[in-house]
Amino acid sequence: MVRLLLISALITVTAALASALETREGWVIHDTGKSFDELVGAVRAAVKKAPIAVVTQASASDGARSQGHEILGNRVFGLYRNDYARRMLAASVASGIEAPIRLYVTENADGTASLSYKTPTAVFLPYFDEGGDALRDLATELDGIFDSVAEMAIND
Repeated sequence: MVRLLLISALITVTAALASALETREGWVIHDTGKSFDELVGAVRAAVKKAPIAVVTQASASDGARSQGHEILGNRVFGLYRNDYARRMLAASVASGIEAPIRLYVTENADGTASLSYKTPTAVFLPYFDEGGDALRDLATELDGIFDSVAEMAIND
């Protein structure tokens, strides 16, 4: 009975993890054939070539491992640059809560990894009335940069 409950719990957790990267409005999701570590390295390399920087990182899987637990890999990269922040804040102080904008690398059960992110336009959409064309223009510029980083990371 315990074994059946454990299997059921594992299936439930696996299903929840699988559904976490379903298509969502404003998201871009790239499934890759790369391993988690390969994709994390590829994201770092791509960012170094782009006009943006990694300003924050977080990993629940690293934290879990430090406490003796193993979960599928995940890493969140916060990307931004100070000149983008100044432009954003000049347009809308409230939009500052959204920076840095994040890329999300997740390990899949089959050993591959996915790269996903909310487009900067989707992130800043709630602030467009306040931020006007200046914030829209910044979001569009950042959309192109995020697309470029993603393409470099998945295709290197």
